[in-house]
Amino acid sequence: MKRNMPVEHTTSPVRPHMKRSDNCPKIFSMHLTKQLELFPDHRVTQMLFKDVKNAAELRQSAVKGQISGALINPKMLVNPFQVLVATNKSVHLQKTGKMKTRSLYSEIIFSLSPTNNISEAFKKFGISDGDDSVMVVLVHSRDESQLLSDIAAKVDGLQIPVEDVSLLSDLAKIKKLYKVTPQEEKCGTLLDAVVCRMATKDVM
Repeated sequence: MKRNMPVEHTTSPVRPHMKRSDNCPKIFSMHLTKQLELFPDHRVTQMLFKDVKNAAELRQSAVKGQISGALINPKMLVNPFQVLVATNKSVHLQKTGKMKTRSLYSEIIFSLSPTNNISEAFKKFGISDGDDSVMVVLVHSRDESQLLSDIAAKVDGLQIPVEDVSLLSDLAKIKKLYKVTPQEEKCGTLLDAVVCRMATKDVM
């Protein structure tokens, strides 16, 4: 899965203090929407919120199937690409009838985990009642923008650019969970190590 997948940015405000480089163009917007490379009729949108006051309500709504999205603890995320890898894998498993959980969105949460323990995956990557931040992940078609607005309206919190997820990351917990060694970080990035663990857990 390539990191330079087609991107669709919303009309959310661009932060004026961020400059675009000709060598590395990047638009900072509140939502981050990308077309799945292997499934071009599917798009995945990530929305990041902090100062969330209704995490318990959101979690209960997700359990009851009232929210069509994955609610992820952003403290366990290194980069939005981590979510794209999990989503791409989950859609593939859904298409082939090989999901290990009951829904696409629960499969995305499970796919983020480095182990095959489903309950542990939900504890680590799902949101808890006392959490004050949440990453909302949606899989949709091109013409379902209203779905994004409807779900965003359910979150009582401040939406921030998805690219800011690294500011919320708990690096110590991430390194411990994925068992990343200092030597490994010298050879590559933390994101590389995390994605590697996610990709190889089925063959370990």
